[in-house]
Amino acid sequence: MPLFTEAKPRECGHCGRHVTHDFCRVYGDSDDRVHRCRKCDTTVRIQQGSAAGRNVRTPDPQTSPGRHGNEPGRWSQ
Repeated sequence: MPLFTEAKPRECGHCGRHVTHDFCRVYGDSDDRVHRCRKCDTTVRIQQGSAAGRNVRTPDPQTSPGRHGNEPGRWSQ
């Protein structure tokens, strides 16, 4: 019986960056897959379920310029 098992690499399904086992376990879907990570999404959206692949009401930082500081902008534009 092997004393250790080789861990499979874990990565974000959106941007491909490495994510930890604990992040997958806590924020991932039922198969511990992560759809969004802290590098490509906000903490608020992740806590609402975006990392598990759920649609959330908070605007996506990649489709709402200026909303999360990635580009200057205003809500009225």
